[in-house]
Amino acid sequence: MDSDGTQDARGTHANPVPRPAVPQDGSPVPREGSPVPREGSPVPRESPALPPRPALPPGVPPLPDGSAFLSWLRTPRPDAAPGVWRFGHRPRPAEEPEQAPARQLLSGAVIAFLVGWLVWSLLWNGYLGGWWVLPLELFTPGSWRHSDNRVGNAVLWYGYYTLIAVAIMLVVGRLGRWGEVWRRFGPPAWSRAVQITERPPAPEEDPAQWPQLRAAGAVDAAERLGAEARSGLMRDVDLARIARAWQGVRSGRHSLAAFSAAVVKDGAAACPHPSGARDLPGRQARHDLVTGQVRLGATADDPRNPYQYRGSGLALGPELLGTSLLAVGPAGAGKTGGIVRPLAESLSLHALAGRACVVVVGAAGAGLGPADAYDVVVRIAHPDSVHDLDLYGGTTDPDEAAAILAEALVGDLADPHPGSDSRRSTTVLAQLLGPFRAVHGRFPSVPELRRLLDGTPGPLATLRKAVQEAGQESLLRELDARERQLGHPGDVGAVLADRIALLDRPAFAGFFDTSGQSRPFSLKALDHPVRVRIDLPERGHADASRILARLVLAQFTASVAVREDRSLFACLVLDDATGVVTPESVRGIQRLRSGNAGAVLTLRTLDDVPRPLRGPLLGAVGCRMALSGLTPWDGQDFAEVWGKEWTEARDVTDRQIIAETPAGKAVHMVRRVITGKAPTARAVTVRQVERERWSASELAHALPPGHAVLSLTTVRGEHAPPLLVDLRG
Repeated sequence: MDSDGTQDARGTHANPVPRPAVPQDGSPVPREGSPVPREGSPVPRESPALPPRPALPPGVPPLPDGSAFLSWLRTPRPDAAPGVWRFGHRPRPAEEPEQAPARQLLSGAVIAFLVGWLVWSLLWNGYLGGWWVLPLELFTPGSWRHSDNRVGNAVLWYGYYTLIAVAIMLVVGRLGRWGEVWRRFGPPAWSRAVQITERPPAPEEDPAQWPQLRAAGAVDAAERLGAEARSGLMRDVDLARIARAWQGVRSGRHSLAAFSAAVVKDGAAACPHPSGARDLPGRQARHDLVTGQVRLGATADDPRNPYQYRGSGLALGPELLGTSLLAVGPAGAGKTGGIVRPLAESLSLHALAGRACVVVVGAAGAGLGPADAYDVVVRIAHPDSVHDLDLYGGTTDPDEAAAILAEALVGDLADPHPGSDSRRSTTVLAQLLGPFRAVHGRFPSVPELRRLLDGTPGPLATLRKAVQEAGQESLLRELDARERQLGHPGDVGAVLADRIALLDRPAFAGFFDTSGQSRPFSLKALDHPVRVRIDLPERGHADASRILARLVLAQFTASVAVREDRSLFACLVLDDATGVVTPESVRGIQRLRSGNAGAVLTLRTLDDVPRPLRGPLLGAVGCRMALSGLTPWDGQDFAEVWGKEWTEARDVTDRQIIAETPAGKAVHMVRRVITGKAPTARAVTVRQVERERWSASELAHALPPGHAVLSLTTVRGEHAPPLLVDLRG
């Protein structure tokens, strides 16, 4: 009862919660059924609600110049792990943060809010007593709490109530992980999902202003290039080509004055490629010439992939191709369209920028790009081919020519041990090529070489007579040794003659000319940024095509090793390396990295490689790709080279719970009726085990169509573990 003899409408709680005084003006009206305040107490308010979500941030206005090129140029390209598509990449931590499931997180947040609301209601309505206002009563003068100034009294009390409510919200918010809910489902997550255009950076940091040229004093050149970029007259190839020329200025190969004069005169067209082309006729893949990458797909969001790779783009560049790439997959797995064609495009763009030279070898009609995308197109056995292929690789040394030709003719027959047929074949060819060149000033054509290898007396006698007339006594000893070996059981001349006969066919009559009447292409031209495509006549000439493919690979490995300018990246792309892998070619691929060169090889199956060479081949290349549809036997070879790793294994054991009391048995019976299963207790055992990164069975049966598993190694030695990649992403 109150002092006036009326009962308090809040009930008979022993310790009612004190209320601040209510101001007369604008006092709130109590709701129906709500407690009636005593004099000097305000009407209780509803529980505080959650603050409303802010609206999505407004979109960034478009760039003032409106140029797509500038937007592309200013897109951030942060440093990333090997193989990550850096254009617009958002780095992720190396380890996956522990995250609660969304359902568990949201339900916990709601339950925590309800608990906080319940605690606040109990405190506000006085069901827990008035102890929680004791600090206010103990540390503030009574005149403040019972002042006639109703406004000041309300501010004091409601300020204290707000402090208590905020404390409750902080506690329950921490228990309910409201911060994580906000980050995962609130505006921060929305802003990550929205692509925000970068604003133009400061002039000293804007790549479109060419600050490196300004710092070196080439202000006029920088102004001209900046104007070309803003007006939309510059392409990504122009940017890369001029940046390459600027590297030549910094290294001392070109003068700053000549570079500046060329740029001021021609703008974005300065320092042109010898062909005059500034782009390819068409592109099928996504390229970024700032980083030198070409996008091949996307890394799958799969637990078997490292967390920092999941969901990111997968791209290759010269820093990875410099360790060579081997891709194995059946026909139709996407080797040509998904790997070879994009890489050929990328390397051709690098060649137009003066950064690389590329030789693409494949069957005629394989879809390796239009002829206009190459500087030289060699169509072997095609009557309309403008260029021919130099059988001897442009060398004038008989011993070097013999080694290259022997590798092409019988390299696949050689046993991978010293003293094999390959070395003897080199000796036999050198015994004939040296005297012939000394007499005629050139190497023999295919028909002439075949007649010499057949061992018939006529051609050898004619060559001997010419050598005698030239007075080359030392070369006569070479012919004497060749004649002594004829007819012996161990003579490899007959094998060489049979193999060279595959090239002495009517379809090849106009090719491999050594008289100077044709336009032969030699791989000695790899000192220049040249784009070459060689079409092999696989239809009806499969064996000859394999010989020619081995010939090109042998000439490539020999040529890049003696280049003067190794700043130019050289790459050989073999669309089908069947029958090409030999002991010497494996050793040559291992040496490519030191010459700033690499090779891209594709195979339908590792069975196309001799068993003793499969391990050395997988060890010689730094990038290995297994495509979907692989056989378990091929998968076993990849599983062995990728090795094993320590992983956490979880063993879950369910055991039935036996109830001993009647109440427990009744509860178990009810659970069995509801769930249909006996009550069990789950035990989880966690242990560290060593298992294969990818097993042969997983590679053969668990890869979805259009996917591949790819491991990477850079020329600097950085590694990326086997990654599950979606080649269609």
